[in-house]
Amino acid sequence: MTGSAAQEVTIVPDTEAKPAEATAAPRSRDRRRRDTEHRLAHDVDLWVASASADGTPYLVPLSFDWDGEALLVATPTNSPTGRNLAATRTVRLGLGPTRDVVMIDGEVEVLEIDALPKERGDRFAAHTDFDPRTPATPYRWFRISPRRIQAWREVNELDERELMRDGRWTV
Repeated sequence: MTGSAAQEVTIVPDTEAKPAEATAAPRSRDRRRRDTEHRLAHDVDLWVASASADGTPYLVPLSFDWDGEALLVATPTNSPTGRNLAATRTVRLGLGPTRDVVMIDGEVEVLEIDALPKERGDRFAAHTDFDPRTPATPYRWFRISPRRIQAWREVNELDERELMRDGRWTV
């Protein structure tokens, strides 16, 4: 002990992911699309699920930026996620809490860190508070074009959860 008093830490549970009331009506598909677009524009982090060529799964949280057409993420070139995305060119993303989730299946374009226009890299850095162009560890950009998007909160939204198919909004 260095002479400073130990601090008590209070942990506050996440209250965002509460079950919806059983009587809550499902959102319309239009409303779900608006909610999804809002989450894409304002959220900063998401879950990235990838797999190696032999099928070994890997899941990691990454920061992202959405430009209205594609998501941009960056990760070290030689990380499992970096290798998987470069090899398979496919990804599944999870955005939001489990009771208000957006699932995105996408195609991946791999870009060397200096291949992205400076303005786009600056936008990513401003949105995520992280600039992958500055670390000593080599990073790559991964531009993810959504092919399928699903969004739901509760079981009453499962039937109409698909909002994008083959890269086109269905609503």
